[in-house]
Formats: sequence, C-alpha cells, structure tokens
Amino acid sequence: MTARKIIIDTDPGQDDAIAILLALASPAEIEVLGLTCVAGNVPLALTSKNARIVCELAGRPEVKVFAGAEHPLVRNLRTAEHVHGATGLNGPKLPDPEMPLQDQHAVDFIIETLRREPAGTVTLCPLGPLTNIAMAFRKAPDIIDRVQEIVLMGGAYFEVGNITPAAEFNIYVDPHAADVVFRAGVPLVVMSLDVTHKAMVTPERNEAFRALGNRVGIAVAEMTDFFQSFDLEKYGSPGAPLHDPCVTAYLIRPDLFTGRHINVEIEIASELTMGMTVADWWGVSGRAPNALFMGTIDDEGYFALLRERLALL
Repeated sequence: MTARKIIIDTDPGQDDAIAILLALASPAEIEVLGLTCVAGNVPLALTSKNARIVCELAGRPEVKVFAGAEHPLVRNLRTAEHVHGATGLNGPKLPDPEMPLQDQHAVDFIIETLRREPAGTVTLCPLGPLTNIAMAFRKAPDIIDRVQEIVLMGGAYFEVGNITPAAEFNIYVDPHAADVVFRAGVPLVVMSLDVTHKAMVTPERNEAFRALGNRVGIAVAEMTDFFQSFDLEKYGSPGAPLHDPCVTAYLIRPDLFTGRHINVEIEIASELTMGMTVADWWGVSGRAPNALFMGTIDDEGYFALLRERLALL
C-alpha cells in the first residue's frame, strides 16, 4: 500500500500533538509532507514552536514546519489557554526545539505542494481553525480541484457547542474560513464533537500510555493528565475526549468510524449561533450533501491503535 500524502494544519494543543505523533509513527500509511501552523488554541508563535517540539519528541526533526495565519480572516482571535495551559502543551516538561521554522509562509507551502504533487494525491488534515486552508483556496483557487480530500476535526451536531452553546471551538475561532472551506467542493470528512466525545481517555487508558515506558508514551500521559482536568469538571465524564487524533486514526483505520454523507453549512451571520455547523443529519433541507459527518467510533480499537503506534516512537 502506498502511503497517503498529507499536510497537517495544526494549532498544538495537547490533542493536536498526539494526532501528529500518531501520523509520524505510521509511515506505512501516512507520508507527512509538512506541518502548517495556525493561531488557535494558543497564538501562532506558540503553535509553531509546539509543532517543532512534537516533531523532536517523535525523533523526526527533518519534518518541515511552517508558520501561517496569526489571526482569523475577519474576527479577533479567540484562544483556549483555559484548556491547554499558557504554552498550549502544559503537562510534560519538554525542551525548546532546536529544529528551524521554515521561512516560507504556510499558505504558500500549501499552494506550492498542491501544484507540485499530482492532482488528487494530497490530503489536507486541519486540526484547528481553517484560516490557512481558506487563505490558500482564496489566493490560488486552481488548487481546490487538486486536493484529494480534507479530513478535519471540527463542528458538532448532537453535542452542540463546547466554546459557545452552539459552536465547536475550531469552527468558532474562524467561521468565515470554515465557510470558505465547506463551500469549496472538496470532499470533506468531519470529525465532529459527536464522535470525538466518544474517544474518551479514561484513567485506565491514560495509564496504558504511561506504561509504554518510552518518552512519547510518558509525555502523552502527562499531556492528558493536564488537559483532562478541564473536561472532567465541565462534563463530569470519566475522562477527557481525545479529539484531534481521530483525524489521523481515520487515515489509518477508517473502519473505526461511521457517519453520514450530509449537507453541512457554517453560520456566519448571527452572533447568537456564530460558527455553528448546521448539519442536516436527517436530510430535511434539500441541500446537496458536502461532507461525511462522523458520529460513532470504535473507541477500543482507537485506543489500541494509539498504543500500538506510540510504542514505536
């Protein structure tokens, strides 16, 4: 099997970090062409730093990391230090990166890569706000038809919102960018809160990461130790949802997930519901489907895959 070529667009974030680690631990299935960073969970200076920290944690300092958009297309930046800590990677004590940040802007790297690689061979994997992707599509609309697929973490339907009553964080931070991407016509796979909230890191699962005994397993457990405190207090659940690794897990084991091909539109007019993913789960709108919107996960298989691959780093 030929490894799938991907660009990970990210705003690390502990769960972003685990998604990146899973991708880098799976070279038979995934070829990471580069990491493009965006402001989201924390400002851009930290997300681009954190991405390099994660690459070095994985023993992959050759992976190219690019800094992108510092703020959303229209709105002011909203960050999530209340979840991820002041650095975005609170929890483990990891050294500052030695590998360089690339000089090229993330948006230009996305455009250049999609023009260089054969059409239909590069998948975009956004784990944060969709600003970089929307900017690339606006700057170079010729690349839109060259994208194989976009597999993203964002949105919600049954789980409604986690940053407002109606909106999931990644979409809410830059709803106008999300609107550009969801209207672009690229095949979309959406890992919404409806599926990621079923990917729960229980204390037993976190101890299994720690028990791997390698540097990566221990760091992942310490990351989860930190960010789960917010979710435990908010939801009263037995653990914290591990959102972003659902994206890379899908590329490796799509059979772990089920969903529906439905129409999804982004609310950009009403402040009350700004950033809501209006997901036509029941097919009542008559609008054409534009996204495979995931709803369920084999959580045991998901965590088994994470343990298996993280053990290799």
